[in-house]
Amino acid sequence: MKLRKLIPFVVLFLGIQTVYSQNKMSAEETAKKIANRIVTSTSYLFENNKTGETYTTVKDLALSPNVVVQSKYNQWHYTNGVTNIALMELGDKLKDKKYENYVLKNMNFVFNDGNLSYFKKLYDQALQKDGWYGVRNVSWHMLFRGKRLDDNGPMGASLIELQKRFPNKAFLDYINETANHINTSEPRLSDGTIARIWPHENTIWADDAFMAISFLSRMGQLTGDDKYFTDAANQVLNYTKYLWDPEKQLYYHCYHTDDNEHGVAHWSRANGWVFMAQADLLKYMPKNHPLRDAVLKNFQQQASGVARYQGKNGLWHQILDKEDSYEEITGTAMFVFGLARGVKEGWLHPDFIYVAEQGLKGMMTKITPNGDVTAICVGTGIMPSLQYYYTRPTQENDPMGEGPVLRALVEMIDAPKYTEIKAESQYDKIGLKK
Repeated sequence: MKLRKLIPFVVLFLGIQTVYSQNKMSAEETAKKIANRIVTSTSYLFENNKTGETYTTVKDLALSPNVVVQSKYNQWHYTNGVTNIALMELGDKLKDKKYENYVLKNMNFVFNDGNLSYFKKLYDQALQKDGWYGVRNVSWHMLFRGKRLDDNGPMGASLIELQKRFPNKAFLDYINETANHINTSEPRLSDGTIARIWPHENTIWADDAFMAISFLSRMGQLTGDDKYFTDAANQVLNYTKYLWDPEKQLYYHCYHTDDNEHGVAHWSRANGWVFMAQADLLKYMPKNHPLRDAVLKNFQQQASGVARYQGKNGLWHQILDKEDSYEEITGTAMFVFGLARGVKEGWLHPDFIYVAEQGLKGMMTKITPNGDVTAICVGTGIMPSLQYYYTRPTQENDPMGEGPVLRALVEMIDAPKYTEIKAESQYDKIGLKK
């Protein structure tokens, strides 16, 4: 009887050990496992979700709302924009053209006249019949909609990276279309701060720092036009003005300008979006830009705040200041990415690499030896209750997390190791007062 009573506890203990066991692979090995899984699992097929039939092209297919893009990695979504950027960064780091060629194949699959025109017709049909809500079931609807930064910001940013390598008129046309949207159509406050008109009118979302700046910073480099860097820098500084909590040294998820209220949560991924956006901007921003120093100080301020909330396992929590919320990988990855890049570029003190190292160790407990990424919080809007953030589900192997995780791993491949000044090495500098 005693043995039988013990067995469930042994099984439970072993299960816990499995969940939190350390992945012993290096950052490079882990990045390749994840990236190669993504590459080999992308199907480049269309599917009728009623009949199960698949097609390599929809060029001559009768219009049907049941026809969709089969692979999540072929969808037009901001998360794939981040993943595409990460894959190209990995290819650059490893000097392996396979990954940029994969991204090119994805974009050629989309910007194929037969494929694109088919789904544009479905989109127009759905919009006429059911309005904006109805188009959400159409593949690539975000490409055609172009009404929000989620539709075009990060995907446009990834196209800029691709355009620099493989010039293509269709890519450039979309890049210019995105630039025009951000410059002239995107909702803004009177001071130029990008805002959304939901859930309150003119709500500032921390997420939009990356959704905008990922594009603006790369557009500045592509065109050489300083206005993009200036706009991006002003977004960072204004978002800090509206969202920064000086007491906790964290960003709120949102700020409602209609009632001057912050959102309830210091959500991890929202803080990560801001941090990753600044790291991107500092990479592309000219050294002599008049706002660079202000952006750098802002980045350093956030790095200091982020470091104070790292959990005991190296991961950051879903709600940064709530240790009873679950450990989550996307925010963690964004922080590791920014800290590692910051140290390597000299933007941060070398001590911060220790924080990044512990973050990487934590990430490895959420990545299997097969390169499966777990503990990815699902897409999360804004709600006026902490309970909403506490109970957001997690998922596995979704671009929502794979992109940030890959970016973090790429930065850690060649990151310096933490070293400390030993006390005894300094003793000779201490002398008796005369």
